[in-house]
Amino acid sequence: MAGETRPKVRKSDEEWRRELTPEQYHVTREHGTERAFTGPYWDNKREGLYRCVACGRPLFPSGTKYDSGTGWPSFYAPVEDDAVTLHKDRSFLMTRTEVRCADCDAHLGHLFDDGPQPTGLRYCMNGTALKFEEK
Repeated sequence: MAGETRPKVRKSDEEWRRELTPEQYHVTREHGTERAFTGPYWDNKREGLYRCVACGRPLFPSGTKYDSGTGWPSFYAPVEDDAVTLHKDRSFLMTRTEVRCADCDAHLGHLFDDGPQPTGLRYCMNGTALKFEEK
């Protein structure tokens, strides 16, 4: 529920490696990025909920997903404001806003300010970091 403090999910590197596929581990624990138009969900139009692949935290409702044309699943808002955390990312000689799961710190993707209304935001997520639960 919004406003509640949830306990952090803490696991060893070995535990994460056992529980995630190599690609999921690379994206969520090593801050990797899948190639555009190759990951799951970039073109998913089904109704449901997107969860963190690492810990299951609800992240994005399908009603906030839209086609950004980028080849990654894009959303204009998370399911709750505190579902994700934002961090400065200065990799690749640029400054971006990294998006992580609030519960387990899994790298999900990046946030940009070129999205649709009502927020004007684009949460550009790696499909590999998400698990879709159909309604």
